[in-house]
Amino acid sequence: MTLAVSRDVPAFRTAGLFPLHEFGDRPALLTSDGTLSYAALSDRVAERVERLGSQRRLVLIEGSNHVEPLVTYLAALSSGNPALLLPGDHPAHLEAVTAAYDPDVVFARSAGEWQLAERRVESAHDLHPDLALLLSTSGSTGSPKMVRLSRDNLRSNALSIAEFLGLTGDDRAPTTLPMHYCYGLSVVNSHLAVGAGLALTDLSVVDACFWDLFDSAGATSLAGVPYTFDLLDRSGFAEMDLPDLRYVTQAGGRLAPERVARYARLGRERGWHFHVMYGQTEATARMAHLPPHLAESRPETIGVAVPGGGLELEPVPELTAPGVGELVYRGPNVMMGYADAPADLGQGPAVAALRTGDLARRHPDGLFEIVGRLSRHAKVFGLRINLDEVENAVTTELGQPVRCVARADRLHVFVTRHRDVSPARRAAAELCGLPLGAICAAYVERLPTTGAGKPDHAALERHAAALASQAAPAGARAGAGSVTAVRDLYAAALGRPDVTVDSSFVSLGGDSLSFVELSVALGDVLDRVPPDWHTRTIRELAEHSAPRRRWGVLLEPTVLLRSIAILLVVGTHANLFTVYGGAHILLAVAGYNFARFQLGDVPRVARLRSGCAALTQVALPSALWIGLVALFVGTYEPATVMFLNGLLGSDDWTVQWQFWFLEAWVWTMAAAIAVIAIPRVDAAERKAPFMVASGVLAAGLVVRYGLVGVEAGPTERYTPAIVFWCFALGWAAAKATGAGERWLVSAVALVTIPGFFGDLQREAVVLLGLLALLWLREVRAPRVLAMTAGVIASASLAIYLTHWQVYPHLEMSHPPLAVICSVAAGVAYWAATRRAMRVVTSRVRRGSA
Repeated sequence: MTLAVSRDVPAFRTAGLFPLHEFGDRPALLTSDGTLSYAALSDRVAERVERLGSQRRLVLIEGSNHVEPLVTYLAALSSGNPALLLPGDHPAHLEAVTAAYDPDVVFARSAGEWQLAERRVESAHDLHPDLALLLSTSGSTGSPKMVRLSRDNLRSNALSIAEFLGLTGDDRAPTTLPMHYCYGLSVVNSHLAVGAGLALTDLSVVDACFWDLFDSAGATSLAGVPYTFDLLDRSGFAEMDLPDLRYVTQAGGRLAPERVARYARLGRERGWHFHVMYGQTEATARMAHLPPHLAESRPETIGVAVPGGGLELEPVPELTAPGVGELVYRGPNVMMGYADAPADLGQGPAVAALRTGDLARRHPDGLFEIVGRLSRHAKVFGLRINLDEVENAVTTELGQPVRCVARADRLHVFVTRHRDVSPARRAAAELCGLPLGAICAAYVERLPTTGAGKPDHAALERHAAALASQAAPAGARAGAGSVTAVRDLYAAALGRPDVTVDSSFVSLGGDSLSFVELSVALGDVLDRVPPDWHTRTIRELAEHSAPRRRWGVLLEPTVLLRSIAILLVVGTHANLFTVYGGAHILLAVAGYNFARFQLGDVPRVARLRSGCAALTQVALPSALWIGLVALFVGTYEPATVMFLNGLLGSDDWTVQWQFWFLEAWVWTMAAAIAVIAIPRVDAAERKAPFMVASGVLAAGLVVRYGLVGVEAGPTERYTPAIVFWCFALGWAAAKATGAGERWLVSAVALVTIPGFFGDLQREAVVLLGLLALLWLREVRAPRVLAMTAGVIASASLAIYLTHWQVYPHLEMSHPPLAVICSVAAGVAYWAATRRAMRVVTSRVRRGSA
């Protein structure tokens, strides 16, 4: 097959879209490393143009808010090479589009360094002379559909934005949005077009360092999508002293009118303007803006067309009310058209007017208001439903954001508070005139958004399908074991509609409690679940594990150990049998799980938040239960409620020692989090995890032998500082990846466990449990038994917490019933507190971000 190669170089080749050299010594790029003037930037761009060569080629650029990709972007525009700008933080999308478009040149990071890789000297593609830029319309989904933009599109929109914002060379804008996103790129283009400065950063607005850069750069503006304003609300933006701030812009999705009015009022009080804007990638960026003086009085509108453009309504009588139509935009910034494959890159302009797909009305004062989406209409039980109207109405009634999608003749409503599930269902049913049976309401940890910060309804549609799938019997689930089915398991178990096939349990912030539920579910659909499944992406897990064919369900060893250990504790206390050591096994499992879930391959701050969330998930419901018992029964002292009995209590066994295990768990977990909070320790743990775990174990053993020697006393064996080594043994077991390391930890266990209790039977039980952690890799059990073990393991800490108030009433007369009732009470308390704790810990895990 012969490919047409475009060698024609436009006359504007050396002039560039932006006259960088004309702005001389003005500051162009401000970074943490210094300032780059326009003259210096122009020189850098000229050098990059030389690197790109004389042949016109398709240049893929990994987008990032750093100097090098921005220089390459400007060089591509300057030299007439069409740029394919993609997000650098979504490898799967990058790979998919690279494979689909086969770029001639790739500028991306490799081993931490920016590199320009020439894949061929002459282009393999027919490139239209007007084509300047390709931007994705689909976030990180991997879709090859791109928007084709010309130099005129980019120039006209940049100058239009500069005009209505009143930009001058004295303005400075921080890059609060990624440059591969049309809104973020419009900030770059509009500022470079007038000689203004850009403060390059990828810091979040909740990061104190961001505001240090903001001040030092003399930033005059701030751009954000709705989620940015959520972060600003939590970061104390309203109280900040920002003397240079001139205006704030908002786009990328609808901001609630009351919030628009609030920010407009705040700007008026603080001396800056609030600009609400509306746009799409297909219009290069901006199509409409709301003049700041109208933001307080008309916050529900998007305003008027940007300079040089025009808006009109096209009636859609079968879908809309009178006065409402599809919003159509005309202007020089309307795209050339779409590209679905390389063959489309040679096509010329094909779009004169942009049908936005948004439904709008025009008010008598000329302002436009968006009221919904054409694609957001669905038929449920034969009734046509405007999903946007339902979202807005239910959101108003509940006072909390709500999202709605339709699937399989059902309306699905998603909320972020458990208490809103039933009210949202009733409100949606009444609003739509549907029976309650046609409405499915569900809780999600967070409402998913696209890479552009807009509501991700596609993710919610997948989540609705996932919930329906999980409600079906395992054998009836379509495609059990497929990558989609496994993704659905994750989404349902974690309440995360935003799960993708490139997510892992650790990257999603999973903890030891959700681990049990998900591991049992995976064992039910996969023939093999690898020991490190929690670190693998969903794609890797599904591709390397066949659907379940063999007998039984795979049961993760720690799930089995937790369920057996807690039954040993309760059965011994209830006089059903006498087998001590279960609680110390649970402590070792806690260390094992800490190493797996809180020490994942995520930033240090994320590790600390995950650890604090896990600590909160146990400490709060435990303190609540003990406190209530102390209040109404008077059994426990304040020191016990606060997990301080080991420090302040008696040296003799009393009822205050009943919760020693939870006290030890809380303080050993807190100590482990404190250790990993030290930056040098965190860095060392990433480089040599087993060595650090061994060091922690050695420190724990030094404390033990220094305080009590070989054998601990009757209450010493329950004191947090003295039993920390058990937790550390579990930590080391998790990090012992090779056979040699596992043998070493086994040897340490064989040397340190015997003699500690002065009870051979208890020592043998604890030793067997530790060795099982090290060497047991796969257990198969009948499905009913596996599911039961999963529930007991999940509720193990709650069972330990509550069984002290249950078994004494039955231990003398009916020991088996005492065990059954104790387990049932613990499971019930776990179930009752589980939802509330998920909400609390998700907020702890996210922190201020």
